[in-house]
Amino acid sequence: MVTPKKAQDKPSLGSVMAKNKISYLMMAPYFLVFATFTMLPVVASMFISLTYFNMLEMPQWIGWSNYLKLLLEDDIFMISLKNTLLFAVITGPISYILCLLFAWIINEFKGKMRAFLTLIFYAPSISGQAFFVWNIILTGDRYGYLNAFLMDNDFIQEPILWMKTAKYIMPVLIVVQLWLSLGTGFLAFIAGLQTIDKSLYEAAAIDGIKNRWQELWYVTLPAMKPQLMFGAVMQITASFAIADISLQLAGNPSVGYAGATVVTHLQDYGTIRFEMGYSSAIATVLFLMMVGTNKLVQRLLRKVGD
Repeated sequence: MVTPKKAQDKPSLGSVMAKNKISYLMMAPYFLVFATFTMLPVVASMFISLTYFNMLEMPQWIGWSNYLKLLLEDDIFMISLKNTLLFAVITGPISYILCLLFAWIINEFKGKMRAFLTLIFYAPSISGQAFFVWNIILTGDRYGYLNAFLMDNDFIQEPILWMKTAKYIMPVLIVVQLWLSLGTGFLAFIAGLQTIDKSLYEAAAIDGIKNRWQELWYVTLPAMKPQLMFGAVMQITASFAIADISLQLAGNPSVGYAGATVVTHLQDYGTIRFEMGYSSAIATVLFLMMVGTNKLVQRLLRKVGD
């Protein structure tokens, strides 16, 4: 009589590592760098967030005081948190869909034309002059391109101080972020689309797929789930970590803190005031927000094609 294998009969982690020691040895440099420059700083930041640390004296343990101050007393953090969530909710999904849509369209072209279009769409995200261009466009006098266009066409009578008027700051920052959003995720989608086995489309046609939208949902997206996951992580991280756009266009502090984000608030306490314990508490809250959102999005993406 054959007895079923029990759970304890499964090979241990040590035996698995010993069996695949060459593979683990080859991965060791990456894991060492990842642990040193990613895992260790995160753990250290969580510890420092429970202390008072001004970089001149040894950290003093104060427990949850930084978090209580952050959530109950810091009005600027609440404004920054609201702005960050607004950024994430609007720019995250829209930029993700735009990346996928443009990648899908560009993938239909061949050869040099596809490479040229990919460069055109990707260039703004790596251009060092992007903020310089937008500063010229948004200049608050009649010589700014946007003001000049609106005044020449009689939409406005006087120049608008775009980045010095609180109600305009957030919409402008959202538009600029969307313009810059076709970055690494966009390239991952392009690469994923080019690696899909063409025979899958032939099999889908035999099984009853009748149009391109059904083909996209039932064949293309399921075949590139790894790229979808990677793109989601990149877009979520970018939408929660917005700071440079606000700093370059609206300044820090911005008018009425209309352009303040969690990262600009973190930089204020970390690089200007040198209150490292408090800034670490801000970073920890941001890290937990990112992790939670990534888990939620990954759960939703697993249903693609079902």
